[in-house]
Amino acid sequence: MHLLDWLLFALPVVLVLGIAVAAQRYMKSVADFMSGGRLAGPYLLAVASGEMQAGAVVFAAMFELISKSGFTLTWWWMIGTPISIIVTISGFVFYRFRETRALTLAQFFELRYSKRFRLFTGMLGFLAGIMNFGIIPAIGARFMVYFLGLPPEVHLSGFSLPTYVLIMGAFLGITLFMTLTGGFLTVLIVNCVEGMITQIFYLIIIGALLVIFSWPEINAVLIDRPAGQSLINPFDSLSLKDFNIWYIVISIFVGVYGTGAWQNASAYKSAAITPHASVMGNIMGRWRDLGKNAVVTLLAVCALTFLNHPDFASQAAAAHVQSAAIESAQVRGQMEVPIAMSHFLPWGIKGVLCAILLMGIFGGDATHLHSWGTIFVQDILVPLRKKAFDPRRHILALRLSVLGVAIFAFIFGSLFQQTEYVFMWWAVTTAIYVGGAGACIIGGLYWKKGTTIGAWAALLSGSLLSGGGILARQLLGTAFPLNGTEISLVATLVAISIYVLVSLLTCREDFNLDRMLHRGKYAAAAAEDLGELPQKKPTTSRLRLGIGRVIGITENFSTMDKWIAGGLFGWSMLWFVIFAVGTIWNFIAPWPTSVWSGYWHIAGIGIPIFLSLVMAIWFTWGGLRDMRELFRRLRVQKVNVLDNGTVIGDQNLDEAGGKALPEKSNSSPMGCLPRKISPHE
Repeated sequence: MHLLDWLLFALPVVLVLGIAVAAQRYMKSVADFMSGGRLAGPYLLAVASGEMQAGAVVFAAMFELISKSGFTLTWWWMIGTPISIIVTISGFVFYRFRETRALTLAQFFELRYSKRFRLFTGMLGFLAGIMNFGIIPAIGARFMVYFLGLPPEVHLSGFSLPTYVLIMGAFLGITLFMTLTGGFLTVLIVNCVEGMITQIFYLIIIGALLVIFSWPEINAVLIDRPAGQSLINPFDSLSLKDFNIWYIVISIFVGVYGTGAWQNASAYKSAAITPHASVMGNIMGRWRDLGKNAVVTLLAVCALTFLNHPDFASQAAAAHVQSAAIESAQVRGQMEVPIAMSHFLPWGIKGVLCAILLMGIFGGDATHLHSWGTIFVQDILVPLRKKAFDPRRHILALRLSVLGVAIFAFIFGSLFQQTEYVFMWWAVTTAIYVGGAGACIIGGLYWKKGTTIGAWAALLSGSLLSGGGILARQLLGTAFPLNGTEISLVATLVAISIYVLVSLLTCREDFNLDRMLHRGKYAAAAAEDLGELPQKKPTTSRLRLGIGRVIGITENFSTMDKWIAGGLFGWSMLWFVIFAVGTIWNFIAPWPTSVWSGYWHIAGIGIPIFLSLVMAIWFTWGGLRDMRELFRRLRVQKVNVLDNGTVIGDQNLDEAGGKALPEKSNSSPMGCLPRKISPHE
């Protein structure tokens, strides 16, 4: 590492600490700590939430996947393009969830079902979440240890301690400070700033890689594979284990079913200033991902080229020796690409990538810490208390819970021995919760006949099947016929069937969805009473029947919104048509390897690089605009101390006429100056 690299490495640390200190004075309420006051615009949401996918653990997981499957999964992912794009543009689940004004998913479950159901789902979601998160800081720290070329162990007073444990502790400490100062408000601002910087740094890395490696060199490594395990021909990759077409098909189905269910970034679901802004944030996030994916793919294939092409044999020898020294086969596979990058990236560029990874670690870990910490308080402690917290004690409880999650992650990451691919571990841990919760969410938001008994039956069956599958896989190993994604599919199908059947058998009265979603006669009063921006009516029969209505474009879409959403739909469907034509063509007359090589040179490298440039300009402008608007809104935002996640009957506390008022507090949280107070206080 050159001095410039270390300076770039220090940039995220200074950035995070500086913003955390400066932003904390804007945090005035529980809603601010939980959801940034529900004041985020779509660009802010898109840029900030994308930073969760820029951390070292995500890079490690993607490198692991690409090194096993190459470009082939990119082809098969296009199977689900029509479904995924309609889900995104229509705001499936996200729009209605934001209409409920719930701060967490389990709070919505209490609104829709019961307090006991909220409490159980809070516990289950929290346990599954911290297990899922537990490996993330450790993998990120290991990644940085091997990428920076640090010694595997440090000797202190006669004791040997793995270096990654010390690095993990340092990273968690910085992330914890950022999260505790201003809660999600700080996390949102830091992630947006980091995301805008990351977009520019991506372009620098791409330029360097194009100078170091040529496409003929990359292509020579990608085509040198046994029959049935091709990295460029999807139709010659069906022998690939785990990451194949069936992995894609199942993942698409389970992904749609579990929309909004997993809560590792729960605050982003409730942080939008309006339900429509939440939808547009997801749409813009899809656009931004098109540019971001280029650098991950390019880094992975360049690392494979460096490790396997004869032109780099002498330089790669040291990397092979370093990889071979890792005892665990699973860790060795995860760290192979980071080790290679540490050897072929020049100084300066290595520092740029370090900064990207470190900003991603801080952004992703902070979001996880905030999500699981706040869920423990909001969905376990709050329902159990007979009397609501006062604001100061409420925020103190939230902070202590976030601290507890960080301590657990440090201990778990230090002791846990990983035996699964990262994506497989995530699949099985999320399935413990999402396997049953997906049916409860979709049914609860869209079906007035869904019942509490049906929700209990679906959640328990889905979770037990998922947990049982995981246990069976651990006990039987390869003798168990299903992998992680297949286990989640079975659990999902059973949960859906049971939810529908039991609800139909037990429904005695239709649920009032309009009141929960603040629609119809409840809409105007809610908007005026709560000081939120009024919404146009969602899609109605008065809208003209056309492609816009089919894909989910409603009256809430401005002209610019329609161009953005329509452009995403058109771009996505263009690639789906290419996929459909290419698939039929290959069944009739298979393309030779040279054609596939040319296709991926353009579709897998060239076009994504161009999109990276466009997205960097577009989202830097949009992110700055929304950041400015956020601070303007914070200065005039009314503080409502009753907006704290408490549910009375089947209504949020601030909508229930002020019943069960929280204990009085003579000082505002954090000792900050109060903003303008609303009549509710």
